[in-house]
Amino acid sequence: MKTADFCFYKLKIEMSAENNKHTMNRFVEFINTASETLAKELISPDALFYVPGRPDPMRGPTGYLGIIQMMRSGFPDIQWALDDIIAENDQVAARYTMRGTHQGAFFGVPPTGKLIEAGAINFYRFSGGQIIEEFGQPDLLGLMQQIGPLPGN
Repeated sequence: MKTADFCFYKLKIEMSAENNKHTMNRFVEFINTASETLAKELISPDALFYVPGRPDPMRGPTGYLGIIQMMRSGFPDIQWALDDIIAENDQVAARYTMRGTHQGAFFGVPPTGKLIEAGAINFYRFSGGQIIEEFGQPDLLGLMQQIGPLPGN
């Protein structure tokens, strides 16, 4: 590979990673607002979302809105903060902190009114500027300990 070709290729990869970082910041806006418009903009209709405890992945913008609705049913005021992001080529690793108030039933636990703060580490793949895959790993154990059904640390 010629030096000029290599430099162009490297620049293209770096630009792609930067674009994906920008998209992730918009994605946080989406998950905090549950905007259908942003869902359609940021998520491929063919995207797959692997959720702990579910045998089959959720699909497309509607699937991700379902994930958000599931969280909001237990924590209507839930908000996510993007703490760290690493982007390379078409992949992104992100670390989040989610905060909210347990005001609705969640995994069978009746509302407690307790404030929660839990982490999540998610891995994404992008294509054409949209998310096409996510492997989500929220700290459900820590969250469940905070709302009461499991003993704390």
